[in-house]
Amino acid sequence: MAAAAECDVVMAAPDGPGELENEEETRREAESFKEQGNAYYAKKDYNEAYNYYTKAIDTCPNNASYYGNRAATLMMLGRFREALGDAQQSVRLDDSFVRGHLREGKCHLSLGNAMAASRCFQRVLELDHKNTQAQQELKNASTVLEYEKIAEVDFEKRDFRKVVFCMDRALEFAPACHRFKILKAECLALLGRYPEAQSVASDILRMDSTNADALYVRGLCLYYEDCIEKAVQFFVQALRMAPDHEKACLACRNAKALKAKKEDGNKAFKEGNYKLAYELYTEALGIDPNNIKTNAKLYCNRGTVNSKLRKLEEAIDDCTNAVKLDDTYIKAYLRRAQCYMDTEQYEDAVRDYEKVYQTEKTKEHKQLLKNAQVELKKSKRKDYYKILGVDKNASEDEIKKAYRKRALMHHPDRHSGASAEVQKEEEKKFKEVGEAFTILSDPKKKARYDSGQDLEEDGLNMGDFDANNIFKAFFGGPGGFSFEASGPGNFFFQFG
Repeated sequence: MAAAAECDVVMAAPDGPGELENEEETRREAESFKEQGNAYYAKKDYNEAYNYYTKAIDTCPNNASYYGNRAATLMMLGRFREALGDAQQSVRLDDSFVRGHLREGKCHLSLGNAMAASRCFQRVLELDHKNTQAQQELKNASTVLEYEKIAEVDFEKRDFRKVVFCMDRALEFAPACHRFKILKAECLALLGRYPEAQSVASDILRMDSTNADALYVRGLCLYYEDCIEKAVQFFVQALRMAPDHEKACLACRNAKALKAKKEDGNKAFKEGNYKLAYELYTEALGIDPNNIKTNAKLYCNRGTVNSKLRKLEEAIDDCTNAVKLDDTYIKAYLRRAQCYMDTEQYEDAVRDYEKVYQTEKTKEHKQLLKNAQVELKKSKRKDYYKILGVDKNASEDEIKKAYRKRALMHHPDRHSGASAEVQKEEEKKFKEVGEAFTILSDPKKKARYDSGQDLEEDGLNMGDFDANNIFKAFFGGPGGFSFEASGPGNFFFQFG
């Protein structure tokens, strides 16, 4: 605390004893207020200390130490801008007031003006070259300047984590610097750390509701969280406070364009105009690559359009891009899983449905996972429909016709003149055709097969049946037909 100083009053020589007594009385009163302020300051009751230092200043307004003491009190209250005014007044009244210059420098540094702080600390060293506090504070100011330079370069490189680190270090010396806080908050938003960014911006707005930079950051957080309409409101408010705010202007323009394109795309989709919807979603994706959440939704929406257009592989790619941007986006996983099901990529479908069910354990998601697991199991066994060349919804007559055609095509007698290798392959196919017909021609077996049940677990050993017996039974028993050659490689069959 600054030592007591006499009231520095410049006035005409007193005309008489009465006037001299009044001057002494004023000086004593001011000193009394200052001493009471000192007592409260020592007790850390800074509000009362502030009140008494103010009374001292009001009583004797030309005393440098009174302003210096009130500056120290305001610094303890975190009111650095007001403290700066008092410190500057103290050194205007007494340019040799070392503590006044120190406090002015500390205020400048706390507010983030390291250059001005350096000049103050250098002035202290001119007055007292051995002043260790000024020497240390000068180093602190140089450190802040260095962090500022590094942060500026790293921001251009889009290394936002490094900028946050630099601003955290700088704020250790400049805790009241809104500029550093805003830069940190903006980088936190660009890193997707929205709650942290909003907290910093909100703290500033509580102190200064008209701070355009803080309004911009609040809008930026909402914008990146896909709350575009609310974001626009903050950008507009920031532009009211600072019409030339370039970042707010650009963000506002992007937000409005993104909102319009997305809404137009949604409208086209609902109207069934999928080609137009695809084009609009694609245009929206080109507006701002930094808006991760909105772009994830746009990719998913475009994936839905592609699935409607039966461009399933493109739909899968779009959904993959969506989950790369937002790995918690359930809708994109569900859409991709359905596309995997439609393209019979069941293992991938199961993986996506497992991810969904682990995140949201609903009955619907459980059933989707179960269905995919059944289809995966079915895909790993013989596809009897494919063997017969019929659709899964084929009628009994269609299954019979398909068996007749395939059985005759692969019957061993038809290939008796072929190489051993061909005969073996055709015999295998003939057996599979019989196996397929055995299952699909029996309603109960077909139902179990379609539901994904393991037929061998149900007591059906497919290795025990004879394909020839099935063939003979189908075509009317022994002697019912025969193959005859009509020329090299040409066969026909006749019924007996």
